[in-house]
Amino acid sequence: MAAERDPIVVARITGAHGIRGWVRVTSFTDPVDNLLGYRPWLVRQTDAWQPLEVVEVRRRGQKFVARIEGCDDRDQAEAWAGCDIGVPAEQLPEPEEDEYYWFELEGLAVKTATGTDLGTVERIFATGANDVLVVRGNDRERLLPFVAAVVLEVDRVRRVITVDWDPEL
Repeated sequence: MAAERDPIVVARITGAHGIRGWVRVTSFTDPVDNLLGYRPWLVRQTDAWQPLEVVEVRRRGQKFVARIEGCDDRDQAEAWAGCDIGVPAEQLPEPEEDEYYWFELEGLAVKTATGTDLGTVERIFATGANDVLVVRGNDRERLLPFVAAVVLEVDRVRRVITVDWDPEL
């Protein structure tokens, strides 16, 4: 895991819940209940991360509602809407072999097996069938499926992903 980095975003406060200061929380963890195992939660307002004192959390379907210390009415709860919830990267479990957190892949260089530079991983998204790397190079953006047939190697140390991909595609 990377040291001295921003917290990893694991959820977002999406709005107020009721009139007593509770907030709605959408978890980005898989499964969503993993969110409950992380403490402390850190919240980002503007560009600064600060600890968030959570008094209580309840599950509501695939989402959660939470009561925050000092947040006692709907107006205060609405002020938290849109804030990311993060945790220190060190709290995340080590991934299994050949598994990666998206934050580990973002920013890595992408090269073909023959050494052609395709660019860097700008972001990643899920399609349901597989994840897709959005690779931005000098000439264009490429969408590469993150599957074994395409991704030959991820070298965390050299910060390079080697792929079996036609540079003309």
